[in-house]
Amino acid sequence: MSHTTTQKISFAGLLITLGIVFGDIGTSPLYVFQAITGGGKHISEPFILGALSSVIWTLILLATVKYIYFALNADNKGEGGIFALFALLKEKNVKWIIIPALIGCATLMADGFITPAISISSAVEGVNNIFPDMPVIPIVIGIIVMLFVIQQFGTAAIGKMFGPVMLIWFAFLGYLGFINVTQNWSVLQAFNPYWAYNLVANVDGGFAVLGSVFLCTTGAEALYSDLGHCGKGNIRLSWSLVSGLLVLNYLGQAALCLKPGFQLTGSNTVFYSMVPSYMMPFAVVIATMSTIIASQALITGVFTLMNEAIKLKLWTNLRVKYPSDHQGQIYIPFINWFLMAGCLLVIAIFKKSSEMEHSYGLAITVNMVMTSILMAMLLFIRYPRWRMATGIIFSVFLAIEFVFLLSNLGKIISGGWFTLILSITFFILLYLYYKAKQLRSNITEYVPMRNVIPLLEAVHADPGIVYEATNLVFPTRSNSPNKLDLTVFHSMFKKKPRKAGIIWFLHLDILNEPWGVHYSVNEIVDKKCYYVSLQLGFKEEHRIEYMMRKIYCKMIEKGEFAGESVFASIRGKIEEVDFKFIVLNSRVSTDNHLTAFQRLCVKAYRFVKSTGLKPAEDFGLDKTNVYVDFIPISVTKQVDQDMTEDFENYSQKIYKVSSK
Repeated sequence: MSHTTTQKISFAGLLITLGIVFGDIGTSPLYVFQAITGGGKHISEPFILGALSSVIWTLILLATVKYIYFALNADNKGEGGIFALFALLKEKNVKWIIIPALIGCATLMADGFITPAISISSAVEGVNNIFPDMPVIPIVIGIIVMLFVIQQFGTAAIGKMFGPVMLIWFAFLGYLGFINVTQNWSVLQAFNPYWAYNLVANVDGGFAVLGSVFLCTTGAEALYSDLGHCGKGNIRLSWSLVSGLLVLNYLGQAALCLKPGFQLTGSNTVFYSMVPSYMMPFAVVIATMSTIIASQALITGVFTLMNEAIKLKLWTNLRVKYPSDHQGQIYIPFINWFLMAGCLLVIAIFKKSSEMEHSYGLAITVNMVMTSILMAMLLFIRYPRWRMATGIIFSVFLAIEFVFLLSNLGKIISGGWFTLILSITFFILLYLYYKAKQLRSNITEYVPMRNVIPLLEAVHADPGIVYEATNLVFPTRSNSPNKLDLTVFHSMFKKKPRKAGIIWFLHLDILNEPWGVHYSVNEIVDKKCYYVSLQLGFKEEHRIEYMMRKIYCKMIEKGEFAGESVFASIRGKIEEVDFKFIVLNSRVSTDNHLTAFQRLCVKAYRFVKSTGLKPAEDFGLDKTNVYVDFIPISVTKQVDQDMTEDFENYSQKIYKVSSK
């Protein structure tokens, strides 16, 4: 599906938006009232109406006003999400914004562990309403494993059914809500915010239950982060339908809970208690399909999040694959299997969706607070005349979110500890990696090529230096033939000087188009050194050695050089000349004076780098013809250690040789 189709308001765009954006928030009715009522234990009128009123006004204030109105106007060239806010504020030189951005990223990663597990479990558990003795956990595990396995093949084919399935799901939610509301119209009084106030102020356990109320808005972040995929027009228009159907379903669940004699039996839930017995098989199937779609959307969102983090240099390079010809459809193998392991761990620890609810919500509450802080700062800068209004509005948002946060803190002992540990761990790694990158920025990255050329010619003319290869290729980060990486300069001249028939500096660029290979060659020293810029479509395979040999042969055909081996013993006897690739791996020099915190940053940096691409893989090189050179770099002041010479006497010979 083209980018234009999804951006403009159209029926197709609205259908795609239903499938991409609203899966998480749209499947929350499966577990929200189950969590609010404690499995059917708390069903008094003040409690239910207060919780329902809180749900309605949370959707209005946070999901609709904050995200649909304010957030969708805070885009970065059409893209949304917490890193879009970070990028915009970074341009304004706001220094401290890295902290809320990294916290937001860490909490979204933690949410990626829990959302598929709780969503799919809460849907599949409905099968026990049909077959009471059927074990649910194996089914949930099978669905989750299958979901993550198919990521590598792309989801374009099944993605076409996401929109229609979610449309049926939302229509079904509205239908269930309507048939239950008609039996108890009194629930409509929950639109009065007094009931929400009364819940917190006067009802026992009212404040604690706000942590469960907040589950109704999990997934609201996707309304903003998926802006680039769907466009604000499609999101806003489709939300007007989705929000109405969600509220109608919550009204129906509250009406059911207040029905005289209502109680939950066995493994039944509030949601499935709404469903007529003859529709139960359909309900289980459509709910399961919807939660799979919601999980798919979240997985794709995490892929996008980590890809943005890599581009912003907030995480190491990971292998990114493109299952389709659309660059927005990405697959990151490491993140995929990492998330799958996390989801299975959640199932192993908590087993039931009702237990998972205790760990759910805390991370997203923190993420919402971070988004509010960044968004308020951006609006302060963009609209200085409206700072007072912005301050008042976002103070309200933050006050509401802090209330939810305090309520969710009560879940730490019962399950929130899991989310908390995950979020803190991810944040520490992200922050230490960021600080280590700051350390690395203290060094000069490039050397002017005019300073390199005389040394190149001198080494080439020196008969005392043996040839290392006929063609020596240095992959370089430099995007210009006028400068050279300092690490490449160090490898060439500051150790044993490297001598070759031809020195090549190779810069690799990935294009926005899926296919095509383009290159250009700049002469540095005639017949001795060249700079090659190689541009590949994002779906092209990285056959770098093959491509370099092809460029080499074309230059021979043009008469640029003879193309003979520098080794006389095999010259003319072997058809192909040799190529050797030198990739560089920097290490902080041992004579750097590092503080304890800086040493910790360096260790974290190396750990994170170990999860990513190795230097040869990063440039798409065949490992069989690659040499990895480790280069020392200085990121702080060097050690200045005093030394005392105890004895000095160069005037006398200790040992005398007698002459005969």
